[in-house]
Amino acid sequence: MNKLKIFAGAAMVTLLLAGSLMAYGPRNGMGMGAGTGAPLCISDQFPYQPLDAGERAGLLKMREEEKLARDVYLALYNKWNHQVFSNIAGAEQNHMDAVKCLLDKYGITDPVVDDTPGAFSDPSVRNLYQALVTKGLTSLENALWVGATIEDMDIYDLNALLSQTDNDDILNVYTNLNSGSKNHMRAFCGVLGTFGIVYEAQYLTQNEIDEIISTLWK
Repeated sequence: MNKLKIFAGAAMVTLLLAGSLMAYGPRNGMGMGAGTGAPLCISDQFPYQPLDAGERAGLLKMREEEKLARDVYLALYNKWNHQVFSNIAGAEQNHMDAVKCLLDKYGITDPVVDDTPGAFSDPSVRNLYQALVTKGLTSLENALWVGATIEDMDIYDLNALLSQTDNDDILNVYTNLNSGSKNHMRAFCGVLGTFGIVYEAQYLTQNEIDEIISTLWK
C-alpha cells in the first residue's frame, strides 16, 4: 500500500470526523454554559419521567461502556499517535457526560467512581478493556479494528436499549449517541480501508455494518 495514499485517506477521514464532532457536542446532551464552564445538560429540557429497573440498568451500562471506548482510544492514541483515536476519544467524553446528566437527573449513583483510564466498577468491563488494549497495541491495523469493534458493540447495545425505553430524555440521548457511534464506525472503517482491510461484523450483522458505512455522515 502506497504510504501517500494511506496518509491522504486517513487525513480525509480525520477532517470529516473533526467536522462531525464540531457539530456534534451540543446535540449529544452536553454543552458549556456561556462564561461559566458549567455543563448544560440537554436532557434537562425534557420532563422527569419515572424509570423502571431496565432503564436504570441501561444507563449504568452505557456510562461505563462509553468510558471503555474513551479509555481504549486514549491508550491507542498514546501508542500510535493517530488523530482518529484522539478525535473520537473526545467525542466519547461527550457521550459519557450526556449519560452522566441522566444519572444526575434521576438520582442514580454514578458507577464511574474512579475516572482513571482502565478503572471500572464492572469487572467484565475492566477485563474487556484490557483485552482490547492488548490487541490494539500489536499493530495500527489491529488498533483500528479494535475501534470498529467497540463501535459495533456500542451501536448494538444502543439499538437494544432504544427499544426498551419510552422516556423522551433517554431516547434523545441514546439516539444522538447512536448517531455519533455510526460516525465513529465510518471513521474507523474508512482508515482501515486505506490498508485494504474490510471490517467484519462482531455484534451487528454484516448487512447492518455495510449499510452504516455506505450512508452519509450525520
